[in-house]
This record gives sequence, structure tokens and C-alpha cells, in this order.
Amino acid sequence: MDLLLPSWPLMAAFLAASVALAVTPGPAVVYIVTRTLAQGRGAGFASLGGVALGNLGNATGAALGLAALFAVSSLAFSVVKYAGAAYLVWLGIRALSAPAPRQADAHFGSASLPRIFRDGFLVALLNPKTAIFFAAFLPQFMDPVGSAAGQSLLLGAVFVFIAALTDAGYVLAAGLLAPLLLRMRGAAAAGRFVTAGAFIGLGVFTAMAGGRNR
Repeated sequence: MDLLLPSWPLMAAFLAASVALAVTPGPAVVYIVTRTLAQGRGAGFASLGGVALGNLGNATGAALGLAALFAVSSLAFSVVKYAGAAYLVWLGIRALSAPAPRQADAHFGSASLPRIFRDGFLVALLNPKTAIFFAAFLPQFMDPVGSAAGQSLLLGAVFVFIAALTDAGYVLAAGLLAPLLLRMRGAAAAGRFVTAGAFIGLGVFTAMAGGRNR
């Protein structure tokens, strides 16, 4: 087991850095909060689960060396990045074209939790910058005498778990705000446009951004 764990000083530094990064809002947090406000707390947690699984896939890809492929192959990086951006834009268009819900409805739109989970998974997985982030961030806290792949997988899983906990806090906070928005006149109709705008904006941001934000 020692081959899979970095030294405790390195592990403590990793935990502190992970918490600091996880609490900082990024595109994933915006996506999860938007889902929560638009479709309720259940949809927020479904999105959180999908995003976490997609991030875990990217962490695994970094451990297997896929991040190195993205780093050296601009074509592979661009194909995956623009596929993810296009998917976000498509989610926005789908939200915009959905019929406006009635004020009596529980949320701005109906929530199919398996589909929302799938959307969150694909949005996170189709972000090659996340795999590159893991490839750049995790080795700083790895013990050179241990298993590189094992430590990378373990640290990646720990980071995803920490991020899921902080994202859950954002879901709970947004869930408290959603009923207040629903009581506002016209909020149900406006929520559809806000949701669509947020998804399309995230898609454009993903396509144009050069750096990596969680």
C-alpha cells in the first residue's frame, strides 16, 4: 500500500491544495448550479454525479498517459475540446427550444435524472484540459519511489471526491434559492432563457479558453 501513497507531508500538501482549488468556482460549478436552479436539487446532484464520474475518467486517462497525447497532438486535443463545447451549446439550444413550463410546475423544466447524469458525465469527460490539469497537478505530490500510476489514480480519485463534496455545497445553496426564484412572477419563463444562455456561454468559453478551469 505504501507504493500507492505519497509521504504524509506530500499528502497533507495535496489535500490543502485540492480543497483550495475545489472551492474556487469554475465552469463545472456554473454548470451544476445552473442545473440546480433550473431543474431542482435532484437535478443538481445528478449533474454532480455525472461530472464527478467524468472527472474521474479524465484522472484515469491522465494516469494512463492520455494527457500526454493531448499535450503533443493539437488535433486530438481540438477534436475532444470542440466536441465538448458543441455538446454544451446543444444542451443550451435544447433548453431554449423546450416549451415554457407552467408557473405551477415544481421547477423551470422537467428533470430526467438519468439523462441529466449522462449530460454531466459527457460535459466533464469531453474536456481534455481536465486530463492535462491532472497530469500537471498530481505529479507535484507524488513520491518518486512509489508507483506513479497507482499514486496518480489514488490522488485523482481523492481530488474528485473533494471536488464532489464542495460541489454538493453549491447544490444545496442553489437549492435554497430555487424556490425563491420560482415565486417571482415570470421567473419560470425567464429561467429557460437563463439556463440556455449559461450552457451556450459555457460552450463558447470552453471552445475559446486556452487555460483550464474546473
